[in-house]
Amino acid sequence: MQASHGNSVGSHKLYFQSKKGFQSRDLSQDYQNLDRRQSFDDSSQATCIPHNTSYELYCTLNSSSTASVSMCSAYRSSSTTKLTPNGCSLSPEDAKLFPLDIHHSPDNTYGSPVSVSCITEDSNDLKDKLRDLETMMLGSNLDIVDSFNCSETKQVSTEPERWIEMREAILRQDLKKVLITCAQAVSDNDMLMAEWLMSELKPMVSVLGEPIQRLGAYMLEGLVARLASSGSAIYKALRCKEPSSSELLSYMHILYEICPYFKFGYMSANGAIADALKGENRIHIIDFQIAQGSQWISLIQALAGRPGGPPHVRITGIDDSTSAYARNGGLQIVGQRLSRLAESCKVPFEFSVGAMSGCEVKLENLGVRPDEAVAVNFALMLHHMPDESVSIDNHRDRLLRLVKSLSPRVVTLVEQESNTNTAPFLPRFIETLDYYTAIFESIDATLPRDNKERINVEQHCLARDMVNIIACEGAERVERHEVLGKWRSRFTMAGFTPYPLSPFVNATIKTLLGSYCENYRLEERDGALYLGWMNRALVASCAWK
Repeated sequence: MQASHGNSVGSHKLYFQSKKGFQSRDLSQDYQNLDRRQSFDDSSQATCIPHNTSYELYCTLNSSSTASVSMCSAYRSSSTTKLTPNGCSLSPEDAKLFPLDIHHSPDNTYGSPVSVSCITEDSNDLKDKLRDLETMMLGSNLDIVDSFNCSETKQVSTEPERWIEMREAILRQDLKKVLITCAQAVSDNDMLMAEWLMSELKPMVSVLGEPIQRLGAYMLEGLVARLASSGSAIYKALRCKEPSSSELLSYMHILYEICPYFKFGYMSANGAIADALKGENRIHIIDFQIAQGSQWISLIQALAGRPGGPPHVRITGIDDSTSAYARNGGLQIVGQRLSRLAESCKVPFEFSVGAMSGCEVKLENLGVRPDEAVAVNFALMLHHMPDESVSIDNHRDRLLRLVKSLSPRVVTLVEQESNTNTAPFLPRFIETLDYYTAIFESIDATLPRDNKERINVEQHCLARDMVNIIACEGAERVERHEVLGKWRSRFTMAGFTPYPLSPFVNATIKTLLGSYCENYRLEERDGALYLGWMNRALVASCAWK
């Protein structure tokens, strides 16, 4: 935990006092600029952590404490379902309800207190200018300056070269460099540098701009939140209008359709399950974080056409309240929809409910029967399980050992290829910036920058994950991704061995990518499939037994 998290009120007294002179702009105004004809509730305006100053946070998120819907915790969708040769179909009602699963630029102006004339070869003049800068930012209040200088937890940058370098980066619009340096200042507890760069970043970022500008708006949000509060307080601090469950479902469906990441994951997992369970008469699929259950539509339809008749299918759905909010109801809704589909396909079907978090799952909750062939699905879920760095319970490895005790025919894993679990703050910030730059660029290739739906998708489906990664620590940081190499080590320690993916699945996914931008890349390496944008791997899929 970084020093800046020590006391979210007392330790940041100077931070808020010293900002009295800044005119902070609420980035939610960008939405109003997008379409003046649309009217927004007063409740949609950002309301931030109250302090006894005029300082305002740079709120861009519509956030709440009820549902931090993750990019990975419940995106389950399927493309439009059609009538199959086997007679399988979805009712008009289910066709609307099934579509996906939720696991849940303007001109730049600068108000910098440092002018270009400050950059001089005269070292004495430079020191004077920097002293003037410090006075401008901190004000003339001696109590404030004294409290800053006396604080054991706050530091002031004394490197003139660093200030000059940053001023040059700002002038040439090097947003990535300024963001990283601001994060470094936060990491070093250099409040003077951090506050100055935050004030400079405000006019450089925009939810309507280029991918790096849009991403920068949310990365800046995370940095401010990290300084202003810790843990779950961020969601209480960013009290904006919460989208309804139907709106959230709609945003996730858009994300599912415009990017192939989730289709890739579900297709590869279903292919491995179908291959491992071929010839079995009774199969039991245990799906951790089942969400809407839409991943299983195509599998049920495929099993209906099996030579000799379909098997008896039982699905146990594990899920918590996050996805319940998105689907506007409990797991029985998922069971009813899948049951209607299976009936139309003439597939014997049974659904078991496991309404709990993965941390709460025990052997008796899974109800495994001796005559069933078991398959377990971990699709974009395991990274939410705390490991040994968070809790002595280490639910991440405990869950893998529990699943191994079931002797499953196959276990499928789909995860984001990112390293944010145990990384210190600054490397974690840089990794998040790099990862989501690729995500935002891929979205930019499909939806126009002034598209209101794109803004909602990025704001409600992606931004909260980023803020959680940047602003939170300990148990309150729930977005804890690991690269496949680390997952491989965990599965191996739990006693699993790799299960080879079917070449047919690989070919099917290549066909899928043909309908998307040519910058998507599919790679098979060490028994796993990787989907990425250009040279950056974003999602990995593999199977174990």
